[in-house]
Amino acid sequence: MNGLLILVPIALLLGLAGLAAFFWALRSGQFDDPAGSASRILIDEDEEGKIP
Repeated sequence: MNGLLILVPIALLLGLAGLAAFFWALRSGQFDDPAGSASRILIDEDEEGKIP
């Protein structure tokens, strides 16, 4: 029971930190163009100096 007095506040703080990080990423524009990121992985870039 004494362990819960330590673990519950730690869990709440970690949850709030994760929520704050999510809202920071949302506000800074990390999720503005998810479709562009999905199609960008399919674009083949030519590598210079690549041995065939």
